Amino acid sequence: MLPTTVDVIKAGLKSDPTITPIDRSRLLAALRQAPEPTKTVSMPMAGPRIVRRHEAANRLGVSLRTLDKWAKEGILPRRVLPGRKRGAGFTEGDLAALIVGKGE
Repeated sequence: MLPTTVDVIKAGLKSDPTITPIDRSRLLAALRQAPEPTKTVSMPMAGPRIVRRHEAANRLGVSLRTLDKWAKEGILPRRVLPGRKRGAGFTEGDLAALIVGKGE
């Protein structure tokens, strides 16, 4: 912790009449000995990632029209986003399976 931060906290504690000098010194000692806060790491969302039509077409190297045709024929299942009627895409797993099958 920066010394200026400790000074600001110390001044705030001194100005509070409800805190005794003993409590103030304990709080400051605890602040000085506190371990550094750990950095937060963002975790990936649970569940499969939905890939939008344009990105899916780019990954597969086909046009949007071909992608829509495959979805209509059931070759690549379309997934509707929760709470939406029109927002749709494809799961990364379905795309990967199609790419692996396409190479054979």
